[in-house]
Amino acid sequence: MSKSYACGPSQTPLLGDTVGESLDRAVAAHPDREAVVDVAAGLRWTYAEFGAEVDRAARALMAAGVAKGERVGIWSPNRAEWTLVQYATARIGAVLVNINPAYRASELEYVLGQAGIRMLIAAQEHKGSDYRRMAEQARAAAPALRETVFFDDASWDRLLAGAERVSGAELAERSALLSADDPINIQYTSGTTGFPKGATLSHHNIVNNGFFVGELLGYTEQDRICLPVPFYHCFGMVMGNLAATTHGACTVIPSPAFDPAAALAAVAAERATSLYGVPTMFVAELGLPDFASYDLSSLRTGIMAGSPCPVEIMKRVVAEMRMSQVAICYGMTETSPVSTQTRVDDDLERRTATVGRVMPHVEVKVVDPATGTVVPRGEAGELCTRGYSVMLGYWDEPERTAEVIDAARWMHTGDLAVMREDGYVSIVGRIKDMVIRGGENVYPREVEEFLHTHPKVADVQVVGVPDATYGEELLACVLPADPADPPSREELAAFCEGRLAHYKIPRHVRAVESFPMTVSGKVRKVELRAWAAQELGLA
Repeated sequence: MSKSYACGPSQTPLLGDTVGESLDRAVAAHPDREAVVDVAAGLRWTYAEFGAEVDRAARALMAAGVAKGERVGIWSPNRAEWTLVQYATARIGAVLVNINPAYRASELEYVLGQAGIRMLIAAQEHKGSDYRRMAEQARAAAPALRETVFFDDASWDRLLAGAERVSGAELAERSALLSADDPINIQYTSGTTGFPKGATLSHHNIVNNGFFVGELLGYTEQDRICLPVPFYHCFGMVMGNLAATTHGACTVIPSPAFDPAAALAAVAAERATSLYGVPTMFVAELGLPDFASYDLSSLRTGIMAGSPCPVEIMKRVVAEMRMSQVAICYGMTETSPVSTQTRVDDDLERRTATVGRVMPHVEVKVVDPATGTVVPRGEAGELCTRGYSVMLGYWDEPERTAEVIDAARWMHTGDLAVMREDGYVSIVGRIKDMVIRGGENVYPREVEEFLHTHPKVADVQVVGVPDATYGEELLACVLPADPADPPSREELAAFCEGRLAHYKIPRHVRAVESFPMTVSGKVRKVELRAWAAQELGLA
């Protein structure tokens, strides 16, 4: 039996470009094609216009004294200006620090201090949160912070006006000093315990990952990518923005934050060919009462990622949203992010039962978590990945970096996976999420996939809760298809009887209105377990 190891051969070489050089290529090749459409703002830029706006913002940052390697934070929901800052900082060699719009003052304070942010560019408010007030509260703990700039404000206008003090030649001189291996982006992983860690990514990391994601989706300058996913995460800024600009495609921003109706309306109005989302986003879109009224005939492809993709949801996306070439992507912030991806010509089984096969120029292996040895194909173990996509490290935290990247530069994901004989990979859970019931290992993902086939279940998460007899028992947290008629424990048990091993049948069932989520769209099972234990009186 072959080992669970695979590498991604490719006839297409890795790119050696910086982010700025990559954008320059797109501007030269497709000056008159649309690059960015911000539906909410009513704003449209062609590639020529976008390139000019990026250069102006880059010269403005230089005029403000931002040096190569200094950190610029961006704290805002999705908008066209977010992409300007993304590309402008890259063009001058500043390190963009993505800050979750949901952060509050204490979380902002931590990131400002840990990354040593020199300039903060922010929205003024979002969903009732006063960013100005929180930024002022956090300033005292951020000694490196010298300037805060707010969108839709005189401070943003002043910043851009400074561009006149820096010439195009001076910008070109700065850009010429950059290397594709320079750090260019810090993304804070949400984590489940302790403080978040700043995954530090290079031009080489993210330009190539965005490019190859787009290659496997068959992107060309004809594609229009609807992005309801957040830019502060790799899903938006790498798999979205960089996949687009490396192919001359257009990004469509449907709304500042996810709104299912706005996303489908943008697809219809802008004739989007691709739509992104985490599974819960697709669940919300499919669940709209007027879903059938949206013209989604332009859709060809898209990506479902960010958390395990339920088979039944994937089937509906293919059938009802006309996304016949939709892909599953698997990865993590620390790997820029994608390590495996399904292909557009994969059959429905591969596209619904796996997270694809290894990306070009990347290696993956599945190892025994205890010994580190590669397991045979078909056996579960920890998924590890190596290649151009592995981060430089956690910002200013070498010890935490060494915990996940070994001496041979393998990134240990913490995910339990099985590599099939055909090389396709299935994620069966997180090592820390595995439930041990009476000595039997239970992978919640397997139970979740089965429960998704029950007609009363729109979404479900399975966690382990303490049990005096078996050590742990299973709890199914169900998002009902009809909130007025949630499935009972008895109904689900009867549904499972004879179709799942007895120890995999959830002993407890609770209906929920939503799941606690990380910034990257993953369900926070640690938080769900804590709530469940308290709910059941088992804390």
